[in-house]
Amino acid sequence: MLFFILIITEVLTLLVIRHHFYDKSWMKYYFSVILNTVLSIWLWILWFKVKSYEGIFDTTEHIWNMTNLAGMICAVVVPRILLNIIHFSGWLRNRKKTGEHNRALTNSGLVISAIIFLVIATGTLISRFNFKTEYITLKINGLKTDLDSLKIVQISDLHLSSFYHHQELLEEVMNGITKLNPDLVINTGDFITIGWREFGRFDTILNKAKGKYGNYAVMGNHDFGTYNPYFTDADLDNNFLLMNKFIASSGYQVLNDESAMVNIRDSRIALIGVMTRGSFPGIIHGDLSKAAMGTDSADLKILLAHDPNQWEKDVAGKTDIDITLSGHTHGMQMGILTKRLKWSPARHFYPHWNGLYMTGEQYLIVNRGLGVLAIPFRIWMPPEITVITLIAN
Repeated sequence: MLFFILIITEVLTLLVIRHHFYDKSWMKYYFSVILNTVLSIWLWILWFKVKSYEGIFDTTEHIWNMTNLAGMICAVVVPRILLNIIHFSGWLRNRKKTGEHNRALTNSGLVISAIIFLVIATGTLISRFNFKTEYITLKINGLKTDLDSLKIVQISDLHLSSFYHHQELLEEVMNGITKLNPDLVINTGDFITIGWREFGRFDTILNKAKGKYGNYAVMGNHDFGTYNPYFTDADLDNNFLLMNKFIASSGYQVLNDESAMVNIRDSRIALIGVMTRGSFPGIIHGDLSKAAMGTDSADLKILLAHDPNQWEKDVAGKTDIDITLSGHTHGMQMGILTKRLKWSPARHFYPHWNGLYMTGEQYLIVNRGLGVLAIPFRIWMPPEITVITLIAN
């Protein structure tokens, strides 16, 4: 189906260019043909690489190619379809009267198509690597003096194939995290997109981010190999074991429905980690009761839950967990994010989709993630490193 869509849009777009420019401006005509041809060549190269691929499905290169093909479809094919519809609608309307197309209408289609292309191109080439450090201060009632000014750095949703050919950028981020002098580094899951092979040697890069009292992580739904169409049940079990190994070699203690106690002088922090499985809308949350066992003596409880929807379902008003850290939403990788206005399509699926939320004295922080999923752009929704500072209230 995609092949025929690509062929049809190719032919119709060339017809649009000829109709609109051929008899009016040779310079514009040849420029349009050359630009269209360059985009087509890159599009067809990606299509051929993906469709002819016969190797192992979850290699980083293959996931990178699939993601970039999806990006080219959004940036090139979708604008072409809109342009074709607009142009030929005008032509059909005028063909009995003048036999010509509506030039003003086609110009509008060209402008709309160019805007879509430029927005997606900017989001792909620039914005998705425009890492933003967000600072959040939490006032905790009764926080012990030992924990006052505790600094936590949270990252999430790396989707490591996002950094194929861009390992140096990820290394800069990891080194930057260490320079922040965090007491704890927390990763709330989705290290990968498809399968364990995607991890490659990224553990040597992730290992550069270090917290004074350790690094802790949970596994997101992608980390379980849910989206690999070729995984058998045995492959899924193997993926789970290997992912635990790779995450551990990246410097993290992995919390699989379990907790870890962090001693800071005379105070104790319980880090409670729950696994997240499945795919939307059938997300399966980990066993919070099991994970929280043995944490009653903690002075502060922090939950690592990949899916923020679990906070409202299992945590807020139902437990004595002080802080929940989540990711998962990516802010849908598009939206509006200013000091006064925050909006994303993600809000229709995740009521708590980005930033800080509070119920009573319980906090939820949702990180937008560092990587990209499915489509390689971020449109006004930059990747995030969250720096959380705790102070006594």
